Amino acid sequence: MKISEELECLFSAAIEEQDGSYVIDVPERELQLGDLQEGETYRVALVSSPTQSEPEQVETRSQPQREPPEPPVEEGETREVEIEDIGEQGDGITRVERGFVVIVPDTKESERVKIEITDVRQNVAFAEVVERLSYYE
Repeated sequence: MKISEELECLFSAAIEEQDGSYVIDVPERELQLGDLQEGETYRVALVSSPTQSEPEQVETRSQPQREPPEPPVEEGETREVEIEDIGEQGDGITRVERGFVVIVPDTKESERVKIEITDVRQNVAFAEVVERLSYYE
């Protein structure tokens, strides 16, 4: 299955009936950590999963292990970004391809900066400010 680069979040949930409608609960963490905003409209793709009565067949010999995708940044790489948010520790947060989070200390929300990636982990990277940019550049 091909996953769109526009993917904002991925989680598992059950569909429940509620007053004549069907509801999927979005976990609170998806709004806190991701780009989702309450009240906005999003496209939803549903992918079936095996039920408890139909256990998933796993063949370790014929099915290769899926590795998590590689981070879209590398140590030493420079980028021009806009700080989107401020984290709980007061550091700036920006997102690059596939919503990958980069933490940039000593920045303010909406600030445009040129950064150098200093540390890359599987789900987050850290960077330092190389240059503060004008909004008109």
